Amino acid sequence: MRAATPHRMPVLRGRVEAGASLAPFTWFRVGGPAEWLARPADTEDLLSLLAALDPETPLTVLGAASNLIIRDGGLPGVTLRLPARGFGGIAVEADGIVAGAAALDATVAEHAAAAGLAGLEFLSGIPGSIGGALAMNAGAYGREIVDVLDWAEVATPDGLLRLDAAGLQLAYRHAALPPRGIVTRARLRAAPGEAAAIAARMAEIKASREATQPVRARTGGSTFRNPPGQKAWALIDAAGCRGLRLGGAQVSEKHTNFLLNTGGATAADLESLGEQVRARVLEHAGIDLHWEIKRIGVPA
Repeated sequence: MRAATPHRMPVLRGRVEAGASLAPFTWFRVGGPAEWLARPADTEDLLSLLAALDPETPLTVLGAASNLIIRDGGLPGVTLRLPARGFGGIAVEADGIVAGAAALDATVAEHAAAAGLAGLEFLSGIPGSIGGALAMNAGAYGREIVDVLDWAEVATPDGLLRLDAAGLQLAYRHAALPPRGIVTRARLRAAPGEAAAIAARMAEIKASREATQPVRARTGGSTFRNPPGQKAWALIDAAGCRGLRLGGAQVSEKHTNFLLNTGGATAADLESLGEQVRARVLEHAGIDLHWEIKRIGVPA
């Protein structure tokens, strides 16, 4: 990709790559390249980058990219991906877990379970990383990040902040991060519990996901938010969209609130199919579905 206005990249101790392909990082396996892909070595390196970066340079942060469509034209400016080596640490405490932004949600749940800490089992049902979970107040199986968050550390161009749930204004699938703020780690509350009960709950969540969701497909998690008092999947099903296809994209027959890349789909296929689904639901039920999957970047 060639940006209309090339952007300068500050020097990092970590890795920097121009024109890097981003499709391999996304669960859908689609999307164009990054003008610059930066992987800071640690929090200090990240803070230096944010302080030195031209405020006019576009900045995008990728977590596990499990709930994301990157458009086929790619991302201008700087795309940040926090590596596990500098941002994936997990520390177990007596009544909680401190986890780096790059730590996977399921891995955090496993560490809590191994330590006999209850209350974080729901994380095992959320595909993605802790940073991404914070950035959208992710939730599953009756709990959300807002229910367990003590604090999150957020890197900004002006330094490192520590914010609680109120400071982040956590709401349904929403967090208000400071301008150019990037979550680096968070502390999640938990409580001592019975190991057998914790293990049973995690097994129940795993079985439920495998029975109802296309967990082994190229997908992106829940496509649309649930409207108040409604289930998005049921509205999509009632509108006749189960199995609907466009190019290499398909509405899952197993769970209609999931889109699939069946092989060879483009980001445009997936986004256009999602818009077809929205139009059919609006016509059938009079309800305007809102995307839960983020769609970013430049069209082809």
